[in-house]
Amino acid sequence: MTPKSKHMKILVTGAAGFIGFHLVRTLLDEGHQVVGLDNINDYYDVNLKYARLAACGISKDHLDDDSLMPSEMYSNYRFQKTDIAAMENLELLFRREQFDTVLHMAAQVGVRYSLENPQAYTHSNLIGFINILECCRHHGVKHLIYASSSSIYGLNNKIPFNEDDRVDQPVSLYAATKRSNELAAYSYSHLYGLKTTGLRFFTVYGPWGRPDMAMFLFVDAILNGRPLNVFNNGNLSRDFTYVDDIVDGIKRVLYGSEGTTEVTNYTIYNIGNSKSVKLLDFIEAIEKHTGKKATKKLLPMQPGDVEATWADVSKLQKDFGYKPQTSVDTGVKRFVEWYLRYIG
Repeated sequence: MTPKSKHMKILVTGAAGFIGFHLVRTLLDEGHQVVGLDNINDYYDVNLKYARLAACGISKDHLDDDSLMPSEMYSNYRFQKTDIAAMENLELLFRREQFDTVLHMAAQVGVRYSLENPQAYTHSNLIGFINILECCRHHGVKHLIYASSSSIYGLNNKIPFNEDDRVDQPVSLYAATKRSNELAAYSYSHLYGLKTTGLRFFTVYGPWGRPDMAMFLFVDAILNGRPLNVFNNGNLSRDFTYVDDIVDGIKRVLYGSEGTTEVTNYTIYNIGNSKSVKLLDFIEAIEKHTGKKATKKLLPMQPGDVEATWADVSKLQKDFGYKPQTSVDTGVKRFVEWYLRYIG
């Protein structure tokens, strides 16, 4: 897909994160002026975050907190290590740069970790998100596109999940903060005319993925001869979505927002693979592409988890022509190849 709009000046928060990294590289290759932002916290191994930055020409040896650093690889990329909860630094960046669009991917992620460290979610997902909204409002940002999550569907037992379903029963603090983001975005769209689009991501996986997620954990365990922790005795299913399809969906919203059938300042979309895959089938695909059998340690359901996710993507398809292209078999194969090359 090629841009339908002129080149833009875009801020990508969470640029050292999994989705943010893939998004940054794609936007740079398409000629946009991009500023990346990340606080590089230690929720998981920071070396993976620094490796993602290095793949975009940003060396950790030259990083200076709260200062923009030019890429050694892309003339159209600069990166700043900053916490979005630090309003003074964020406001200064917005005032100086005058972004056209903000792609807000930064967040404290992880359902289970939200049970252990709720303050981290308040800091990033609540305070940080309000700061982003305020900066967009005061500095002429035309469009804020932000990451929401399938976790907001919580105890909803109607599948596939549709954007019109009830989302007032979150079963983790992480999910509650993501729903609060959607509500805060609605109020800013209503009060100030700020165009906001929330994207509810469904179980994203792929190369450079997070080490706390199933794909990485399972491949790492199988290749190193460790048992897999399989929760709810394997009776789980997920709408596993390959990262390239997620990036394609974000780009379609970014480039095609003028052509939507319903022009509103506030919209929410599911963005998934539109298929629910049993966890045990997912493990089988990993076994196929690693050439090793898994030893499964069957465990009970974890607090904050849900049994099944499945995205109805018909709204995103109707408005932007979104159609996921990557099968789970292909996606798993690409991840295993990446893991063996970079980790293994």
